[in-house]
Amino acid sequence: MLLSDQLKELAAPVLEKVQAHPFWSGLRDGSLPGESLAYFVEQDTGHLLPAYARALARTAAAAEADAHTALLGRSITGTLEARDRLRQKYAEWAAGAGLPAAGTPQASPVTHAHCAFFNASSAASFTAGVGALLPMVWFNFRVSDDLLERHTAGSRYAEWIEAYHPGAGYGYAVRAFLGLADELGETSSPAGRDRLVEHFRTGIRHEWAFAEAAWDRPEWPV
Repeated sequence: MLLSDQLKELAAPVLEKVQAHPFWSGLRDGSLPGESLAYFVEQDTGHLLPAYARALARTAAAAEADAHTALLGRSITGTLEARDRLRQKYAEWAAGAGLPAAGTPQASPVTHAHCAFFNASSAASFTAGVGALLPMVWFNFRVSDDLLERHTAGSRYAEWIEAYHPGAGYGYAVRAFLGLADELGETSSPAGRDRLVEHFRTGIRHEWAFAEAAWDRPEWPV
């Protein structure tokens, strides 16, 4: 079995629950509270995407193959450009849609844990870094496609869903990341392969937790 197939199999039950989560299903049908989307945009663009870009940079620096460094390096720019595009799009669209503005609050504990995971994994080893980075690439691809295909046409968030989708070309990047996983599955030591899988397993749990926090918007005492 290719390592990418193993990772997809591992992610499948969590991905199914994420897509059915009231945060994403509420985006699809327009029932999501506006405060939840504003929270998501704040935490995602203000903290998570920049942390992801820095983890890409650290992992790229640990790569031994130039092709791996190039792949991850291109993704750094793409991640930061996506952050800027989403934040600008939300700012332009939110007021007219009657939604709260997205501020710049501090990272929530859930977001902080997710960012710390990226930081620690990318500092641990190349395979650990790749394993930690893959879930966001894979889940963003599948979730954004699902939103675009199944959302209620003309609903409250239809315009945002179209803006949130990274575009048809994103599939090439996803396939490149999965190809990297397959290459590492063949060339890494058993311990390195296990590290990649374990960090991937933890990463998909963070994807679930991030959606859950955006839905609940917990108020922390301090």
